[in-house]
Amino acid sequence: MTGSAPGRGGRGSDRGAATVWAAFAACALCVVFGAVLVLGQAVAARHRAGGAADLAALAAADRALWGEAEACAVAARVAAAQSAELVRCAVRGERAEVTARAVRGPYRPEVRSRAGPGGPVGPQQAEPPGLREPPGLPGSPRAQGPPGGSP
Repeated sequence: MTGSAPGRGGRGSDRGAATVWAAFAACALCVVFGAVLVLGQAVAARHRAGGAADLAALAAADRALWGEAEACAVAARVAAAQSAELVRCAVRGERAEVTARAVRGPYRPEVRSRAGPGGPVGPQQAEPPGLREPPGLPGSPRAQGPPGGSP
């Protein structure tokens, strides 16, 4: 006999195929795991920049009446306390607008945030339309009819 029998390590054998598939699956899992880590790092950098920008804008708006220089200095300190840097700061009246950048690995997201007192509410915006009680609901004065009991 010159040839090997199938299933005994010869040419027609599948021996070692599971090892190749296991190695391929391990490599694929490593690539997916790496991609998830990279995405997580980018999202964390964006959230850090957003939080720093929000807090810096609130701090600048709090000090807006003291002048733009003082307000922006406070905003820069708050951003630095959040491991971010203040890129831009502008104060107009009592409103502050800041841009903060967080550096996390290769990512440098910049986020803009504004803060200040709310504006006056117009008559059309006084009550959202979805909160009004529609006419004719039980318990409402319109559903009971006019006073005196006559319909």
